[in-house]
Amino acid sequence: MAPLFENAFEFLFKYRPVVFENGRFVFNAPWPVFLLLGIGLVLLLPPLVGYLRVRGKLSKLDTAVLTGLRATAIGVVVLCLLHPMLIVATVVPQENYLGILIDDSRSMQIVDDEQARSEFIYEQFGPEGSDLVTQLSDRFKLRFFSFAESVERIASSDELSFTGSLTKLGHALDRARAELSTVPLAGLVVFTDGADNSGASLTESMLQLRSRGVPVHTVGIGRETFDRDIEITRVEAPRAVLEGSAVVVDVMIAHSGYSGETVQLNVEDGGRIVSSQDVELPREGEIATVQVHFEVTDPGPRLFRFHILPEPDELVEENNQREVLVLVRDRREKILYFEGEPRFEVKFLRRAVADDDNLQVVILQRTAENKFARYDVEHQDELAGGFPTTREELFQYRALILGSVEASFFTHDQLQMIAEFVGQRGGGLLVLGGRNALAEGGYAGTPIDNVLPVVLQAPTDNDTARFFAELDVELTPFGQSHPVTQIAASPAASAERWAELPAISTVNPIFEVKPGASTLLTGSGDGIEDAVVLAFQRFGKGRVVAFPVQDSWIWQMHADIPLEDMTHETFWRQLLRWLISSVPDQVMASIPKDRVGVEERTTITTEVTDSAFLKVNDADVTAYVTMPSGEERAFAMEWTVEEDGEYQVDFVPEENGLYEIRVAADRDGESVGVTTTYFQAAEPVEEYFGAQMRSSLLRRVADETGGRFYTPETVATLPEDVRYTESGSTVYEEKDLWDMPIVFFLVVGLVATEWGFRRYRGLV
Repeated sequence: MAPLFENAFEFLFKYRPVVFENGRFVFNAPWPVFLLLGIGLVLLLPPLVGYLRVRGKLSKLDTAVLTGLRATAIGVVVLCLLHPMLIVATVVPQENYLGILIDDSRSMQIVDDEQARSEFIYEQFGPEGSDLVTQLSDRFKLRFFSFAESVERIASSDELSFTGSLTKLGHALDRARAELSTVPLAGLVVFTDGADNSGASLTESMLQLRSRGVPVHTVGIGRETFDRDIEITRVEAPRAVLEGSAVVVDVMIAHSGYSGETVQLNVEDGGRIVSSQDVELPREGEIATVQVHFEVTDPGPRLFRFHILPEPDELVEENNQREVLVLVRDRREKILYFEGEPRFEVKFLRRAVADDDNLQVVILQRTAENKFARYDVEHQDELAGGFPTTREELFQYRALILGSVEASFFTHDQLQMIAEFVGQRGGGLLVLGGRNALAEGGYAGTPIDNVLPVVLQAPTDNDTARFFAELDVELTPFGQSHPVTQIAASPAASAERWAELPAISTVNPIFEVKPGASTLLTGSGDGIEDAVVLAFQRFGKGRVVAFPVQDSWIWQMHADIPLEDMTHETFWRQLLRWLISSVPDQVMASIPKDRVGVEERTTITTEVTDSAFLKVNDADVTAYVTMPSGEERAFAMEWTVEEDGEYQVDFVPEENGLYEIRVAADRDGESVGVTTTYFQAAEPVEEYFGAQMRSSLLRRVADETGGRFYTPETVATLPEDVRYTESGSTVYEEKDLWDMPIVFFLVVGLVATEWGFRRYRGLV
């Protein structure tokens, strides 16, 4: 509440607003109420009779106004005679405790108001003391706490360092309440910028305080907005990719005071710049979303640093960068391509991925009734019986490509199994066009229809009217930035290349995608506009792509395509790599954050499934953690019980650096699988992001617990306000209201208004 408003309120109403907020309104009249009401009516009768006698000069409205003014003035006087007062609870001096919580995190070092936020703390709680502390000490027994990632009792401000790496406000409130639970507690006072970055909800903490009648008064330190600052608020990157893949990363940039200016965003990998681009910052209050494209070439855990060079007048430089850990895998991924008839697409797809050491496309091609050709199988028994009939056989692949093969070829169980391959196993499904594909292949209404991103149209029975179109392909706005469509060195060059490619043909009329699906490529030609050429959606745990064309090999063999052109190869490699990029293994390990602080507890979580990708609760799971120093430690992981197939163990890093977590799962003496993930132990940087003073959060904490919110400009009234509480050891005070200045001004104003109106009407 603004000081000017509070001063004006106190002048008019005798007491500060906090008294009215905490007080209970009562009357303490020394005379019977009916007697006072009778006196009021007696006083009102003479002027009322007088106004009625001069009715010729007054209208009914004039009479009502004059009578109302006189009645209101008399009513105010009668109200004062009823002796109104407030009954308010106040603390007994020196019989109550007051907890003082001081934010000891790094964000308190920010200089955003001509001095560091910590300087205000030293001014109030330093060795020389302050009026604030003196007044609080006169009324309460003070207990001081510092808080950041942990909470500590302190005796003086000398114990503050302002180096905490996290702010856990809820934890601090819980600890202070618990430690002071055995003494009469008048309340808690929190001095902080409100930059809570623990990720935990404050609701439970506030409910506990409210139920115990403990008010929390918050003092917000720092500015709510920065004059000049640039911040990388978030970076969204894949957790794991195959070596050699094109990566698209979304970088969100916020700023204050730099509208329309251009900054340079660099991406570094081990000190080597892999991408650099200029970014024009939008209007203040808007977030700039920048898509960064680069190729990952070196296998292993890669720490990518996204960085904007600080401007000379920036308030906080530490929030200009973010680091993201990406696991670049160098392994061969198996994809099953089932084609229902001989056609060129098989030959050229094999050729496109032949030199890619990370992709193994196993071909199953039907050559005649119940006869199949197999290519690139690992052993003679693989696919010997044709298309897989069991989950274990199909689920060994990371992705499935369905060519021109009719739905009636599959049993219903196989169709359902393909749908489960996507939804439950998390595999990728790519459906190509062809005369026996999609709706023309009878897939409408089947389980596969449910997972497709496109809407199937019922085919015509008239062979002479069979659909056929040659389409010139065009990128959609969404497709311009998608990793699948990056077939040149940059998004702009890719868009140009797509526009130059020769037309391809389709026999599948697909013009509509399902809600939630995204279209990357459309095609036009032969009187057709915006036919769907490439679309995808997520279904369950997996991805489904529809590519309803029958001759993408034209992009390799057309006369206008140079022999050395790699567009066709690049497209297929990018498409297949993206299709399998998020497919889970039987054993999957994860941690909540890629970056944790030393001595910060983190949880390793592992999900274990069998070869049919059904969750397993009876596995023996061990996490082998390799420290930056090379030391390896083994931790037995326990089933969580709450979730099937989920195992967890806590781990506390003891040194800075990169940690490798290798998780092995065994069942009945046989290996289920092994997986590896990584995380970095380093000084947390969360304190510098979103570091503005969060008044909305601090107001919420105060309002929901019965406290008040202050700033350095209004905190001087805190000692007086805190004593009005029903928490702790209290007494009740009576505050007279009849002699408030507002009452005098109101009576005088009403009488003067009546007199002025009478003069105006010629009655004076």
